[in-house]
This record gives sequence, C-alpha cells and structure tokens, in this order.
Amino acid sequence: MLARRSLLALAGATALARPALAQGNAHGGEAWPRERSIRYVVPVAPGGSQDIVARLFARHLTDALGQNVLVENMPGAGSNIGYEHVSRQKPDGYTLLAGSDSLSINRTLFPKLGFDVTGFAPVAQGVRVPQILVVRADSPARTLEDFVALARRGTVAVGTPGNGSLAHLLGEQLQAAAEIRWTHVPYKGGALAVNDLLGGSLQGVMINIGAVADHVRVGRLRGIFVSSAQRTQALPEVPTLAEAGMPGGEAVGWHGIVAPAGTDPAILARVNAALMQVLRKPEVLERIAALGLEPVEAPPEALGRLIQADAERWATVVRQARIQPD
Repeated sequence: MLARRSLLALAGATALARPALAQGNAHGGEAWPRERSIRYVVPVAPGGSQDIVARLFARHLTDALGQNVLVENMPGAGSNIGYEHVSRQKPDGYTLLAGSDSLSINRTLFPKLGFDVTGFAPVAQGVRVPQILVVRADSPARTLEDFVALARRGTVAVGTPGNGSLAHLLGEQLQAAAEIRWTHVPYKGGALAVNDLLGGSLQGVMINIGAVADHVRVGRLRGIFVSSAQRTQALPEVPTLAEAGMPGGEAVGWHGIVAPAGTDPAILARVNAALMQVLRKPEVLERIAALGLEPVEAPPEALGRLIQADAERWATVVRQARIQPD
C-alpha cells in the first residue's frame, strides 16, 4: 500500500511538472533552447554581406547558446517573403530573423504588406553597415563638391543595389540637399553595379562599404564619402559625409537579429547577451572588419528605437522621391 501511494504521488508530481516545463520553454526559462534547434531565417540570397554576417553569427551563437542555430535562406520580394514567414511563426524563441534596415524602409516602400515590419521583437543590431559613394580611380571627381559639379552638367549615372535600398534613399536625400539630379540606375544587387562602374558605363555607385572596400584599397575605385558619423576603420582615408560637406546626412544600415512579436523578453535578452559575447571574439571582429562593418553592443531596446526612427525618416524620402520597389 505504501509503495502504491508513493507511485501515485510521483505520478501526480510528474503531471504537475509538465505544464511548468512547457511554461519554461514558452517564457524563456532554463529549458530554452534545449528542446530543438533554432531556425535563423535570412531573407536574402546567399553570398551578400547580410548572409555572410548571419552565418557568422549563427556559427558562434551555436556555441554560445549550446544549441544548433541553423541558417535558412528565404529570399524574394525585397526580403518580404522571409519577413512575412517569420512574422507568422510561434514566438517561442526557436525562430529568429536576420533583420536589416529594410525592415524600416519596407513599411512605406510596400504599402500593402500583410504584416507589420516594425512589429518584430528587436534582439540586437549586430553590426553597422556604412554606405559609400565610389567613383573610378580615373574620375575627375575627387570630392563630393566635384561630383555635384559633374551632376550639374548632366553627365552622371549612379548605380545602387536596387530601388528602395538604403543606398538609393541616401542618394535621393543627397540630391535633394544639393539641388541636383543624376540618373539613378538600380541593379539586382551590388556586384553588377560595381562591375559596370569599373567598366565605365556608370560614373558612380552608392553601396555598402563591404562591397567595394577591396577595390578602394588597391586603387581601382576612389571613395568620395562614407555615410557614418565617424570615419571607418575599413577605409580611414575616406571622409565622412559631414566632412565632405553634407552635415546631418548620416545614414547607416545594420545586419542584426529580430524575432516574432511576442517572444518572451527573457529569451530576447539571452540571445542579445550571447551575441554580445560573440562580438568580442577576435576572430569575429577580424571578419567583421574585413567586410568593412562595425560591431554594435547595445540592448534590444536600442534596436527597437532605431527601427522606428528609421521608419519615420525614410518614409519621408520614399514619398517625396516617389520611389517604387523593383
């Protein structure tokens, strides 16, 4: 009888423990992320800087969190296919999204989205992505003033990675400030734009710094300005936009992590803390620097503020320039 009572008591305790364990998984308790691997959705095709950074983060977060972080590329529709997919996932910490500045831009650029691009739970900004205006080494433009003068003569075509990209929006903002117009040539990604610039069919390219840093270092291209508030470690000889003559025009992208809305703050904080550890590793810092990017150590709330501020800023540019997506 005593043994039977003990078994019944044990069974009852086990039954009570099951909901508690489930609750721990759902609310960021110690059980997370023991249950299964973490999906890390990258809303762009493999090969670009956003994908490279996401894979770097995933590899090191696997060690930091003690669970596999598996990258899944889901490109298309200006990243909206991946964004929409993640927005519909259960907010249990087992789906993360490689977010970027397009989260802020797409809200206005695509007015009929089936989800709120600013409604994701912010996790970490990850890295800053400065933009740069580059010209060929034999270009007569050595400064932004020179480049503006060329545009006033109507001889300038500028390539970007696409309509509605951060580079495109920054270019529109610069043209409005300088009261000039150049011919905008959007590409499906930056590599083709850089090739055409090197080939002579463009007079400039606005793009993220990692895509052209090597070309600038070896002298094939010349940097006119970088869009960050301070000069970059990748190309310290290139002046900032303010130094080049346009104060207040800074515009820096980011490659970081967000999660489905409603994900427990304890999980967000744990991933953020793990990524901060990753960003202090010498091999990670070396890889980020080689891409021309800059690590950012900040809490989730800082990313949330950045997404909202950028959404308001770029909405104005998109509307005034009447920008349409590719």
